[in-house]
Amino acid sequence: MLENFSFKTLKNPVADILLKEKGSKFIGFGFPVFNESDVRNSLEKIRTAHPKATHHCYAFRLGLQGENYRANDDGEPGGSAGLPIYNQLLAHEVTNILVIVVRYYGGTKLGVAGLVKAYKETAKLTLDAAEVITKEVESDIEINFGFAQQNQVFTLLNKSNAKVLDFLAEEECTIIARLATAQKENISEQLSEMQQISFKFYED
Repeated sequence: MLENFSFKTLKNPVADILLKEKGSKFIGFGFPVFNESDVRNSLEKIRTAHPKATHHCYAFRLGLQGENYRANDDGEPGGSAGLPIYNQLLAHEVTNILVIVVRYYGGTKLGVAGLVKAYKETAKLTLDAAEVITKEVESDIEINFGFAQQNQVFTLLNKSNAKVLDFLAEEECTIIARLATAQKENISEQLSEMQQISFKFYED
């Protein structure tokens, strides 16, 4: 199985992407999110900002493969709002993302096909307006070693482009560092070959 060590998401939130359809206003918002608490907070923010809107429909994907996801129609006919938004997340291949489309009803019914088109188009415009970035998946490692071995350990960490988060320099030293998960196997092999060094990776 090919491991996936990076994912695409939004660099920054994007807001107020407007689409008008037969008097109804559809306003798109996009947020980078990393857990369901982020999702709830972002939804709350938009509901507070648009209390008079008829609907606050949304879809999100969380996880490296987008394995945690939801689409919500918020009172629109089933499958006419949340799903078209979610399908745009799939089409743009982004994860750890929430897209909300706020609708102000304009007096003319659009029908299910019209709603699908409007929500899909607003989600697409929102994602097109956002800056999508590729992020590396990272892992944290703790390494324990003797004081005399620090040059050897630092050289290896530099080669692996690791960021040192914490360094305790005593007779017995401890380093906590963060590196791309793609480097995990390589650094494990090299550390295993060194004498009197122990290490462990922290689970997320």
